[in-house]
Amino acid sequence: MSTFNTAPGDFFHMQQLGLAKSGPKYVREDGAATDSDGSIGHAREESGYEDDSRDGEEVDDSVKEDMKKLEDTFPGISVRFRLVNRIGEGTFSTVYKAEDLLYDQYKNDWDTFQSTQMDGWTDPAIKRRRIEGENNRSIPIRRRKPRYVALKKIYVTSSPHRIQNELELLHDLRGCRSVCPLITAFRYQDQVVAVLPFFPHTDFRIQYRTFMVADMRHYFRSLFTALHSVHKHNILHRDIKPTNFLYNPELREGVLVDFGLAEREGSEYTGTCLCANPSYLRRSKFLQSYHYSHCSTALSTGYPKNDSRPSRRANRAGTRGFRAPEVLFKCTSQTTKIDMWSAGVILLTLLGRRFPFFNSADDVDAMIEMASIFGTRRMKTAAAMHGQIFETNIPTIGEKGYSWEKLVKWASCVEELTESEKQATRLLAGLMELDPYKRLSAREALQHEFFTDPIDHDVEWGGNPEDSADTGEDGEDKEDEEADEVAMI
Repeated sequence: MSTFNTAPGDFFHMQQLGLAKSGPKYVREDGAATDSDGSIGHAREESGYEDDSRDGEEVDDSVKEDMKKLEDTFPGISVRFRLVNRIGEGTFSTVYKAEDLLYDQYKNDWDTFQSTQMDGWTDPAIKRRRIEGENNRSIPIRRRKPRYVALKKIYVTSSPHRIQNELELLHDLRGCRSVCPLITAFRYQDQVVAVLPFFPHTDFRIQYRTFMVADMRHYFRSLFTALHSVHKHNILHRDIKPTNFLYNPELREGVLVDFGLAEREGSEYTGTCLCANPSYLRRSKFLQSYHYSHCSTALSTGYPKNDSRPSRRANRAGTRGFRAPEVLFKCTSQTTKIDMWSAGVILLTLLGRRFPFFNSADDVDAMIEMASIFGTRRMKTAAAMHGQIFETNIPTIGEKGYSWEKLVKWASCVEELTESEKQATRLLAGLMELDPYKRLSAREALQHEFFTDPIDHDVEWGGNPEDSADTGEDGEDKEDEEADEVAMI
């Protein structure tokens, strides 16, 4: 795999990212692949191999037309890849499954999962090609084993800075376990394509109802391993959700993908939040704010028509239903703990057999959903940590909230939890802690008893699948008022 030869004036250079491999190939104006010395190479040359086009996938006509359009508008891409299917589509990108036609010409250290799966691969029946002359003898033809990659075509609506940021972060995370590596990337005019490994996985919507606690243990060990690697580099993923963690139940491994919203911790400094102060100073400032607010006539029912207070700007990017409370409260000192909250939502989804578990339409509804679980007392404390005030007059929201065990039993429609499920709820409590400084880190989560001292007693889920709240969707990507961050595939 190699980068395409791009014209001067590119908004980023692949060589600076270390993506250009030795012996690069380029694309001529006629679309033929050439070596660095100018000689032409062919992806389907008669070299004893034959392409295996039987991918076993049904492709819709509209998808075929879309793939044909990409091949026509991106010179030379068909020389390197054979597009198979469209496997994902989002606001800022589309992802295709493609066969890497030049796989054998490069050193592919990134290819670990396909190599593992190929270990048990048996050769198909050998086809024979008849050669004219020499008594019409025939020679065997070895069928080429297809090696697949994922082509992420990034739309022109994405800013060059965001594209560069995603590629740089993926490059910095190369070699990290359970993190999808970047193979290479190339550009033609205003189009950018990133080449990523293709990882076979099972759709979360299919498997979440049948997940046993033992399966959850393998799932989250792999997820926390990925997050630990990412967080060690001080990188916030910002969009942890089931569709961004591709899990293969047969291998019991998964890979973390989609770093379109990721950023380095502290890269967007907009001021110090109250939560970053020492606890004693934080409480003093909160009491001053609370006293002022309750003594002011401005705090009446409703909100001021002309509010003169300056608005707080903070990054609130992410997918609704998976954003941490500090994101909703517009905390300006967000840390990697926001990813751990999102992982906790996934665990709650699996334990409660409801997907999506949170289904709010906006930030206010999201906070009300949290308040219905945690209670108004804890929500007020959480808001005060970030210099905010939480008030609600909804009579059905209590002051104390509910325990995680009671919530999971209600959501999964069971009378009692098994000991292994109770152990999982204790991990859940550490992940979904309103205070980010008390919330478990990825390293601490891996050291939890759920992984180090597992309870193996497990039974089939006894709930009714019809009682599940599955809507077939995992929540739309939310576009906030301050920025245009929307999760890319």
